Amino acid sequence: TPVQIKEFGAINKIDFSPVSPYNYAVTASSRIHIYGRYSQEPIKTFSRFKDAAYCATYRDDGKLLVAGSEEGSIRLFDISGRAPLRQFDGHTKAVHVVGFLSDKYRIFSGGDDYSSNLWDIPSATEIVSYSEHTDYVRCGCASKLNADVFITGSYDHTVKVFDARTKKSVMTIEHGQPVESVLLFPSGGLLVSAGGRYVKVWDVLKGGQLLVSLKNHHKTVTCLCLNSSGQRLLSGSLDRHVKIYSTTSYKVVHSFNYATSILSLALSPEDETIVVGMTNGVLNVKHRKPEESKEKSQKKRQPAYRTYVKGRNYMPKQEDFYVSKPGKCVLRKYDKLLKSFQSSKALDAVLEPHIRLYTPEVTVAVMQELNRRGTLRSALAGRDEKQISLLLTFVTRRVIEPRFTPVLVTVADMITDIYQPVVGQSALVDKQFLKLQEAIGKEIDYQEELLEVLGMMDALFATLTKKRAAYLEENKSNGLTKTLEQDMN
Repeated sequence: TPVQIKEFGAINKIDFSPVSPYNYAVTASSRIHIYGRYSQEPIKTFSRFKDAAYCATYRDDGKLLVAGSEEGSIRLFDISGRAPLRQFDGHTKAVHVVGFLSDKYRIFSGGDDYSSNLWDIPSATEIVSYSEHTDYVRCGCASKLNADVFITGSYDHTVKVFDARTKKSVMTIEHGQPVESVLLFPSGGLLVSAGGRYVKVWDVLKGGQLLVSLKNHHKTVTCLCLNSSGQRLLSGSLDRHVKIYSTTSYKVVHSFNYATSILSLALSPEDETIVVGMTNGVLNVKHRKPEESKEKSQKKRQPAYRTYVKGRNYMPKQEDFYVSKPGKCVLRKYDKLLKSFQSSKALDAVLEPHIRLYTPEVTVAVMQELNRRGTLRSALAGRDEKQISLLLTFVTRRVIEPRFTPVLVTVADMITDIYQPVVGQSALVDKQFLKLQEAIGKEIDYQEELLEVLGMMDALFATLTKKRAAYLEENKSNGLTKTLEQDMN
């Protein structure tokens, strides 16, 4: 189940620390919050920004954090402190992209003043500034193999590859739409760019040749992410979806759906946690279910203690006291569920084939208990087509048995009442309702016929009783007359 955390504004960047315990930095509004992997409250906050903060990014050793800002300055923070260690001023407009080169001593940045700059951390000075883009620079990344190479993407529809040893870009790639995110594979040979509805993969070693263009989103793609092995590529979009692609076939292998448009996305270094930031300021955190531990090797059963004392084949004698262990009482599954007040699951448990077919009295008894508790209606509600059909089949088959009729009539009444609004939406369920109606109609006819037969039998018995009484009366009177006659003679 995902964890939802509310931030102060739209979340423009999420970045995981590359070192354990893999905390992550969330940039939203004018603050940077550091969260632990399972914490729902920030464990640290950097709030020394006058206006909006952007793109808080960790260094490879997880000790430093760099962030851009709306006022055009870049701030460098020590994770263990609060005040900025360095401030880099040089951009004239907002800095939306900032990151470390792989040598750890230089920072690259890109701003709304169309420039891409390189900074020296120890001296807090600008090394070089490139002004080749003709629109806002909104994304970038650095090569992990070459400490001098970094890449920026701009709203002028281009992605540029820069080398710090040269005075101008070494490669320009035309994406075709304003570029929202760029990503470099760990090998450094493939580059991924996202803009408009497209995610495009380029071969850098072949001079920026387009390998594949993916159009799986309905709205602008805003963020990209790779898993730790590089076998899965993730893309988030304003259409509220995160698509997961296989990097061998570039087919969508999975998709997540969210409540609102997605601005940022990050995956933990062990692929255990996926964090998504949305436009409404909600941070959505999903954790992978822990893999079930391998079954413990069963220990070889040791002989009982008495075997060592008396021997395996020892039989108790008359003078021996035999102490038996009390047998452990094991509750059935439905009893456990009833005990823990899980009404719906308890009903599911007694609708299993081996119970409902061979011991229907158990199923009916659980229904009766749920009715007594007042939870039968909630247990019957919220079921899908297959489950409703199963319930109706059971009720239709067993409602005519006198021992079950009182309970199952109540159940049938509740099912009809709950699912009346959806009649006509499923041919299968409608057919079962008709069968139930037919079964109850036949039973009513039988009952009427039986009542008629009972009426006839009552009339017959009443007639027979009257005739017998008259016969006895006649015999008595005849006997008395004969006696009188004999006495007189």
